[in-house]
Amino acid sequence: MKSIQQDDFIQSITDALQFISYYHPIDYIQALGRAYEKEQSNAAKDAMAQIIVNSRMCAQGHRPLCQDTGIVVVFLEIGMDIRWNTNMDIEAMVNQGVHNAYTHPDNILRASVLSDPAGERKNTRDNTPAVIHTRMVAGDTISVKIAAKGGGSENKARFATLNPNSDIVQWVLEQVKTMGAGWCPPGILGIGIGGTPEKALLMAKESLMQVIDIDILQQRGAKNTIEALRLELYEKINELGIGAQGLGGLTTVLDVKIQDYPVHAASLPVAIIPNCSATRHIHFILDGSGAATFTPPRLEDYPKVTWVASKQAKRINLNNLDREQIQTWKAGEQLLLNGKLLTGRDAGHKRIQDTLAEGKPLPEGIALQNSFIYYVGPVDPVKEEIVGPAGPTTATRMDKYTDTMLAAGLLGMIGKAERGAATINSIREYKAVYLIAVGGAAYLISKAIAKARIVAYPELGMEAIYEFEVIDMPVTVAVDSNGHSIHQSGPEQWQVIQKK
Repeated sequence: MKSIQQDDFIQSITDALQFISYYHPIDYIQALGRAYEKEQSNAAKDAMAQIIVNSRMCAQGHRPLCQDTGIVVVFLEIGMDIRWNTNMDIEAMVNQGVHNAYTHPDNILRASVLSDPAGERKNTRDNTPAVIHTRMVAGDTISVKIAAKGGGSENKARFATLNPNSDIVQWVLEQVKTMGAGWCPPGILGIGIGGTPEKALLMAKESLMQVIDIDILQQRGAKNTIEALRLELYEKINELGIGAQGLGGLTTVLDVKIQDYPVHAASLPVAIIPNCSATRHIHFILDGSGAATFTPPRLEDYPKVTWVASKQAKRINLNNLDREQIQTWKAGEQLLLNGKLLTGRDAGHKRIQDTLAEGKPLPEGIALQNSFIYYVGPVDPVKEEIVGPAGPTTATRMDKYTDTMLAAGLLGMIGKAERGAATINSIREYKAVYLIAVGGAAYLISKAIAKARIVAYPELGMEAIYEFEVIDMPVTVAVDSNGHSIHQSGPEQWQVIQKK
């Protein structure tokens, strides 16, 4: 009887999470490279190039692909014939591995998990606990599928119990249209069909662990209902023209994965969960011979893609900027930001809003007049770093704070994904702007940050408010002062192009 050692299991979890934090699965990065080669949208191509270059930088520097290093999800299949040599239970061992991985001094990963979710929402500081799914199966090995899922993509999950004989394709397309760009396309769409509600969602999540093979499926053709459904959805989702980062383009999904399960005659549960452009997952098997080992992808297997800022990009001095100047910027225009800006996410925005509502002064370091705020929660720095990976978070979550911030004198905001209609109206009313940085290019973006210091709310951890000083930070005007949105015009343009 094979015996699994406690230390081997914990070490395997730790090593796997460190590995996937800086190595893309090679099938993903190569699929993105193929999409880059055929892409015709300049904006989408630029975003893809940043993601590919960021990926190579992370592989070489062993730093996170994205500042959102995810919530850990583990699927365990435990052979019934194995024996454990441990004084800890399964969940305790997994969580010890997570703790070790996220606090590793050479590659600190961002702690994003909060306890008491309906109340105090206090950061656990080490990203524990993981979400663990366990099955007992025949055999004498342990199969471990592990992923680190970012909040932006998880927030775009969709579920419905459809009527039997409903059009699944139509429902999926309707959902993808409403998902926006917050899940950082291009990525993979996972779909679960059948079973019960919780089974459909689990199948959607687990399907994301599969290898990208849509190109092989296209070449040989579908052999069953699910394969035919994958091909149809892949084609029709990409025809929506959403494109990389929602900027409009030919590729929104790199693959569509589907798992199904027998279902009650009265039901048709369907779930969708996307994987973002920082997709992180790996599969390994323990057989009692020691901890798992992981083979890095070869750098020569990465797409031969480089990125430099467009020659047409305007250099902007944030330290000498007023409302009149930003009114000359147009949606879709590329900028290189230089100077000081503030950072802030959900918790920091709420603190600011509550303070202003009470008529109290803001902390000394928060000067909103004629400033920009970057929606980011960076990874802690290591060694000589100024700051760790620092890509944008989804701006839509900050919509409810926008009026307050703009009324206090803010000139503009930087994030990722689209803004809601009411927020766009506010941007137009205040003659402000909204800029986007590329989600999935966090390490690349961090290299534009020359100085960083916490100016307020240090107790919020990664949600503390920083002052960054940036040099040539690449952004795109997403909503200009007239309310024109690239997330509206871009996909509309590419829908027309794809229909021709």
